[in-house]
Amino acid sequence: MKKALVFLLCLAIPLTIGGVSGFATVTGIDSWYSSINKPSFNPPNWIFAPVWTTLYALMGVSLFLIWQSPASQLRTNALIIFGIQLFLNFCWSFLFFYFESPGLALIEIVFLWGSILMMIFYFIKVKPIAGYLQIPYILWVSFASILNAAIWHLN
Repeated sequence: MKKALVFLLCLAIPLTIGGVSGFATVTGIDSWYSSINKPSFNPPNWIFAPVWTTLYALMGVSLFLIWQSPASQLRTNALIIFGIQLFLNFCWSFLFFYFESPGLALIEIVFLWGSILMMIFYFIKVKPIAGYLQIPYILWVSFASILNAAIWHLN
């Protein structure tokens, strides 16, 4: 029973952070985002919610796997970098959509991408599957970085 509660908590953390940052996204989409220039490869708006929900759920599964691993300095470092990347992920939506600043968001997403790469590196050392589950995340953020750069360039 305790393991199930820990699992649910590990899922709830990234999903809640994603839900709150989704508020900033919706606010921006309903206002300035619909009127700015976007590149031809910009996906339709409806795709973002299911993709991000899946990625946040994968983060939660990975967090659970790391949390359940034996305590060590490596595990502690993995948990710290998880928190850092989740914080940067949270901030990006506000910079891009709420504050309408693709330039600042572009700078920030570079740090987010680097923190995800570090998280994958640490997760693989602690529990390989936890790191591999984050590959879709870094691929999506790589695409989002290119999209962010293109939007900044076009506007």
